[in-house]
Amino acid sequence: HLPCLVVNVTDNSNTSSLAMGQDRGRYDFYIGLALAISSSIFIGGSFILKKKGLLRLAKKGSMRAGQGGHAYLKEWLWWAGLLSMGAGEGANFAAYAFAPATLVTPLGALSVLVSAVLSSYFLTERLNLHGKLGCLLSILGSTTMVIHAPQEEEISSLEDMAKKLVDPGFFVFATLVVIVALIFIFVISPRHGQTNILVYITICSVIGALSVSCVKGLGIAIKDAIAGRSVVKNPLTWILVFGLVGCVSTQINYLNKALDIFNTSLVTPIYYVFFTTSVLTCSAILFKEWEHMGSDDVIGTLSGFLTIIVGIFLLHAFKDVSISLASLAVSMRKEERACPAVNGMASHSTYELLHNESTEDMEGRDVSLPFDSVSRRNGAMTSSLDM
Repeated sequence: HLPCLVVNVTDNSNTSSLAMGQDRGRYDFYIGLALAISSSIFIGGSFILKKKGLLRLAKKGSMRAGQGGHAYLKEWLWWAGLLSMGAGEGANFAAYAFAPATLVTPLGALSVLVSAVLSSYFLTERLNLHGKLGCLLSILGSTTMVIHAPQEEEISSLEDMAKKLVDPGFFVFATLVVIVALIFIFVISPRHGQTNILVYITICSVIGALSVSCVKGLGIAIKDAIAGRSVVKNPLTWILVFGLVGCVSTQINYLNKALDIFNTSLVTPIYYVFFTTSVLTCSAILFKEWEHMGSDDVIGTLSGFLTIIVGIFLLHAFKDVSISLASLAVSMRKEERACPAVNGMASHSTYELLHNESTEDMEGRDVSLPFDSVSRRNGAMTSSLDM
């Protein structure tokens, strides 16, 4: 019986270690999800705090920031917004170390939703019907993506990250991204950047895919450092740091150009779609997140992403349209009242005209009179309809 007992003990240990690995992966997923959601809350709230501080300065008569003033540096609400923005970006940075980029990146749309909802309460900015529908669709799409989020391939150290970066598939993808970015920067941008909204947004989006990869690698480096491993002497750490600085600088530069030239309500949704699509493609190639997904999860993830896109579009494209449920109900009631009244008036006036003609004495009429009566009847009907 002794050999059997030894084999059984080994199997149990393997099973327990596998279960522990699955539990750790599940905990990492939930930690990354919580960090991504908290990041959206902090970033969305930061815009409200900054706006609130600037409005307080305007009431005091201080020179506004748009006019070159820097009085906001003395306003504590503005500093609270800046700290909230930093906390949100830090939480977003940490989320990539725990959860798949396919989950973290689309959830960034929640910051727009949080900002829109809070502005309606604290800044008295009305959220119209399209905005409310956009918020609802964004929440629905985000929930769908969380449910069907892919489980990325396990990467536990910088050595694993280095192997992924030199993978032929990712190497080809990164090379194409760099070539496309350089063509847009040096060839297309000088000619069409001032007139075509897609030029600058495309540069930001394709470079953003590489920046997210750098963030993911640095997140793994931070986890290694916390575990006591030496990461400072690893060349990959510094490659990722300099790569992140270069990518983020390029993104900020061209995104500011796009915002300066084109309408923000157009730049924001288009940039979100392009940037998120690039990140999803990069994550699928680099981390093999989609390899072990079922067809239902693939459809669910894509459906959630498209739902968020529609929600973001409704939030931005129709934000200046003044429409609400109350005004919609009033207009529908007016149409219901107008249509029966017009139809009833027209039929009633027509009946009266025909009745008067039938009782009229027809003996003294000329041959041309029937045409005159027809024209008079049509005129009466037209005027009654216009009423």
